[in-house]
Amino acid sequence: LKWVETTDFFTAPASTRFHGACESGLVMHSLNVYKVLVSRFDGAPEVTPDNLAICGLLHDLCKANFYKPGFRNVKDEETGQWNKVPSYSIQDAFPYGHGEKSVYLIERTMRLKNAEAMAIRWHMGGFDDAVRGGSFAISEAWRSYPLGVMLHIADLEATYLLERGTSAVNR
Repeated sequence: LKWVETTDFFTAPASTRFHGACESGLVMHSLNVYKVLVSRFDGAPEVTPDNLAICGLLHDLCKANFYKPGFRNVKDEETGQWNKVPSYSIQDAFPYGHGEKSVYLIERTMRLKNAEAMAIRWHMGGFDDAVRGGSFAISEAWRSYPLGVMLHIADLEATYLLERGTSAVNR
């Protein structure tokens, strides 16, 4: 927590234009993922309340100090005038990948259990660059560590259902 407080984790957006593209969107998203994990999977075999908290709250730690607020020009279709609107851009000072970067940052200050590390590493599912590149490692990770599937499901539900319409820059 001490390290997290040195970042913009509590004020950062969760994305550039879609879910949680607003101030504090990242912490909102993290809390939503945690709430979905608890509501769906608390008491599941091989899963502890600590696993759910660590994975839900820290899976996107890679997005701390990742987005830069700014503006972009958008044309008003009715008037034809250009207006400046808030936006976010990616400014990744440590391009290490998504899930793997979160694991790396967490491991700098606390030790993850194997199931937690695998869940966070592979929580992007088919959106992960390695998977899109043809890697099949996710299949073995999810087969061996069901917490990964649980985190992916919770992330999807939070992103696409709970956080619809939470973008301040894509309305």
